[in-house]
This record gives sequence, C-alpha cells and structure tokens, in this order.
Amino acid sequence: MENKRAYIKPILESETFIPQNYIAACGDINKVYLFTCDAGWTALTGSTVYTNGADGIPETKDDVELGSYGKCGATHEASTTDDFIPGYLKKNVLGIPAGPRQDVIIWRGEDGNNIHCTKNLDMDSWTTIKS
Repeated sequence: MENKRAYIKPILESETFIPQNYIAACGDINKVYLFTCDAGWTALTGSTVYTNGADGIPETKDDVELGSYGKCGATHEASTTDDFIPGYLKKNVLGIPAGPRQDVIIWRGEDGNNIHCTKNLDMDSWTTIKS
C-alpha cells in the first residue's frame, strides 16, 4: 500500500476587532472650562443659592440651599470633569430670599466648598482650553 497525500486548500479565518473599553483621546486630557462668575444682582444685595434637587426642577421641596452668595466677577478655570450643578438664585431682601428666580450653573470651586455661579446655562458655548 502506498501512502498518498491529499492536498488541503489553506483557509483564512479572521475575526472583527471590537474594543471593550473606551479610552479618551489625548486631546480630552487636562481640559478646563473658562466661565465667568457673573450671576446675581448688583449693589449691596446678595443672593441665596439653591440646587434644583434630585427631580431637576427648580423651586420644589427637594431643592437644597447651599448658602449666601455674592458674584465675584472673576473668570474661573474649572476642570471639565468637575461637578457643575444646575440651580438658581433668589435675591436677598433684608436677609430673606425673595423675588424672581435667576437660573444658574453652580461650580463649588477646586475644593468643592465654595460657590461660584454663572448665568450662561449653555455649557457647550463655554470656552475650553488645555491646562
């Protein structure tokens, strides 16, 4: 008996690469927002700052009072990964929050214990730079 060899045609098998993790592009690292702390009223009147609460609706029972606030007018650099909280201000009249609501975005500062507010609610329009 003879040993015969049979020809087997090579087969190319391939798989589609599907990434399992999102990795940010280098351009997104160390980006900061530039925004102005401009919300509030002029003169000696300060404001009381509130977050919109868990329901996201201003002037409801779940809103959280953060405290008194006076605009500093400074342009702040805040990391794009910081918390920016939707909220509102009420004008202080003789120490009592009253009058119309001014909607704002709140930034609590680098240490999370300050209050800075902007009346520019369109964060997509804020200038971003690399830090």
